[in-house]
Amino acid sequence: MTPPATSAALVVRASPVALAEARATIAVHSKSFSLASRLLPARVRDDAVVLYAWCRHADDAVDHAPPGTAPAALASLERGLARVYGGAEPDDTLEAALRGVVAARSIPRRYPAELLAGMAMDVADTRYLRFEELDLYCHRVAGVVGLMMAHVMGVADPAALRNAAHLGMAMQLTNIARDVHEDWRRGRLYLPDALLARHGAAGLAAELGGAFPEAARSPVASATRELLERAEALYRSGDDGLIALAPRSALAVRAARLIYSAIGDQVRRQRCDPLAGRAHVSGWGKLRLVARAAALTAAELPRRTARPHRAAPIETELTFDELLRALP
Repeated sequence: MTPPATSAALVVRASPVALAEARATIAVHSKSFSLASRLLPARVRDDAVVLYAWCRHADDAVDHAPPGTAPAALASLERGLARVYGGAEPDDTLEAALRGVVAARSIPRRYPAELLAGMAMDVADTRYLRFEELDLYCHRVAGVVGLMMAHVMGVADPAALRNAAHLGMAMQLTNIARDVHEDWRRGRLYLPDALLARHGAAGLAAELGGAFPEAARSPVASATRELLERAEALYRSGDDGLIALAPRSALAVRAARLIYSAIGDQVRRQRCDPLAGRAHVSGWGKLRLVARAAALTAAELPRRTARPHRAAPIETELTFDELLRALP
């Protein structure tokens, strides 16, 4: 473990200004996560939105950097993370808030550092030849978010870390399936070459920079459908870990999971056509899924009575190599 220099006994929680900014960030950038976060206990919710705000800030700093400046933006984020885990004064209220969260929740430095390593893959315009390479990317940009959230939510069972990472990876695969055309316009293609070749779109990456080729629509739709099947296997693994959470945290995570997998269902209803438009779940649809999450969580109460939740710091750090051996 590599906790920040701040002693846990002297942790300063997020300031009202930092919390207000973090809540505004999640409300603007992810209505799904914003809705799910409202179901969390107050202290868990505050730490979760700070963590989300930092992840969002890091993503935007790289994705929205002016041409040619993304490497410098990434280097700035790495210096900020060093301040969070070191003794230097934080640069702003978000860094200070993150320092408080990682100290209070014993979040290993490995996890946010891996997230920045995932963003470095975008900066380098990484091409994905096989699923194993995409798995690494998904672990870095989303699996570690699940791992950090496991710390925030007080997961005590190290075995549940694998499920938390799988859930984050499933959500990232759903994002990729939904955003094929949007990513194409940004010069990115996350569908692995081997997957595309299997469905008849070998060499598609060579056409990046131009209009999406009409001849590729059907093969890409088939590849996207397979990607979503992979996501479903990871969602099921994520479901297996929800029993390790306190009931309200399990409710919130399950709601987010159901909403995200419903986005995948909508992609399927659009025949996985990359040019069909951005798939989304309506506000009423999200509320129905929250109700379903509540019913499923209530059905777990007999199991929870036999296995009461006790929050405790996790000493285990899950590496990608360990996760790779446990992928469904």
